[in-house]
Amino acid sequence: MSIVKYHPDTREFVVEKPPDPSPDGDVTVEALRQRIQQQQILADFSVLALRGTPLVELLDHATRAVADGLGADFVKVLEFLPKEGRFLVRAGVGWEPGVVGSATVGADTASPAGYALKTGKAVISNHLDIEERFRTPELLIEYGIRRAMNVILGGDSAPFGVLEVDSRNEGEFSERDIIFLRGIANVLGMAIERQRMEESLRRALDRQKVLMREINHRVNNSLQIVAAMLHLHSSGARSEDVRDELRQAGTRITAVARAHQRLYRGDEIDAMDLGTYLREVCRDIAVATPGCEIDIRAEEGLVIRTDRAVPAVLAVNELITNAAKYAYPGRNCRVWVALVRASDDVVAISVRDEGIGLPPDFELRSGRLGIKLVRSFAQQLEGELQLVRHDPGTEFVLKFPLQV
Repeated sequence: MSIVKYHPDTREFVVEKPPDPSPDGDVTVEALRQRIQQQQILADFSVLALRGTPLVELLDHATRAVADGLGADFVKVLEFLPKEGRFLVRAGVGWEPGVVGSATVGADTASPAGYALKTGKAVISNHLDIEERFRTPELLIEYGIRRAMNVILGGDSAPFGVLEVDSRNEGEFSERDIIFLRGIANVLGMAIERQRMEESLRRALDRQKVLMREINHRVNNSLQIVAAMLHLHSSGARSEDVRDELRQAGTRITAVARAHQRLYRGDEIDAMDLGTYLREVCRDIAVATPGCEIDIRAEEGLVIRTDRAVPAVLAVNELITNAAKYAYPGRNCRVWVALVRASDDVVAISVRDEGIGLPPDFELRSGRLGIKLVRSFAQQLEGELQLVRHDPGTEFVLKFPLQV
C-alpha cells in the first residue's frame, strides 16, 4: 500500500512504498520493544473485534489502542457524512468534552483526512504549519496540532471514514507508525463492514417477518369469513348430508385459519407449538359440533414447522368429525385426543371414542372420504396411521417425525 509523504525541503508530496517492517540489525532495543507492544495491542484489539463488540465501544477501543501503540495524545475516528460532505468525530482520545459526537471537519481533498478518504492512500503530514497542498482543519489549529497521520476505514459497500492520529509535539511520524495505524484501521474496517452486513440482514429479516405477519393476518381473516359463510349455509340446508358436509368444510377451514392466526400474533413465522395449536382447534371443533365433548391432553414444548403442524391438526379434525358422525348415532359423543412424544423425534396423536365401533371388515384403505384425507395427511407427514379396536370404541393413532 502506497504512502503519501510530504517533504518540507522540496515542498512536494511523494508517493512512497513503505519499507519492510521486519526487524533488522539497525533496529534499537527500544524500537523493537515498541514493535512487540504494537503487535500485542493489535492482537488484543482483533480479539475484541471478533467478539462482535458494539460499534460505539469498538471505536472507542480503537482510538485508545492507537494512542497506546503510538504514544499519541490525540486520536480520532472520523465518520464520513455523505450528505453533508464532512466528517463527524465519532470517537477520540485527548479531545475536550463536546468534540466527540459533535465536531465536524471538511472532507474535501484539500484536507489530509479528505485526501485519504478520496484516494484510499495513507497520508503523513509531519509539518502542518508549512503545508501548501493540504488545508489544516480548524479543529487541529485550535488544539495546536503540528503533525497528523490518516488512514482510511474502508468497507465493501462504502468507506466508513478515516482513522487519524494528531500530535502537538515536534518530530515525525514514520512509515512504521503508518503500518501499525493501518493494521488497527484494517481490523476496525472489517468489523464495521461485518456489523453493517449484520444490521442489513436484521432489517431485511424484520421486514420479512412484518410482511409475513400481515399476509397471515389477511389470510386468516379471509378464511374466517369463508368458514362463517359455510356454517351459515349449513344451518339453512334442507339435507342433513349437505349440512354435515358444509360443517365439516367449515371446521377444516377454521383449523387452517387458526394456524395463520397464531403466526401473525406470534414472533415465530415458520414454527409453532403443536400442543397449543391442537388445543385451540379442538375447542373450535367442539363449538362447531353441538353435543360432542372433546377431552384433550397435549404435551407442551413440541415445536414443529408450520407446514407440518397444519396437516397434523387437519387429520385430527377429520377423525373427531368422523367419530361424532358415525360412532355415536343419535346421541351425544365424547372423544379423547392425546398428543405425546413417542420417542426423541417422533410424536403420536391419538383420537379415541367409546362408540359403537367399526364394522369387522373395515380397513383403512377402504374408508370414506374423511379416512382417505387422514391417510393423505399421514403420507404428507411421512408418518403412519394405525387403527386400534377397543371394547367399546375405536382409536386412531397417527405417528410422525417432528422434523424431516
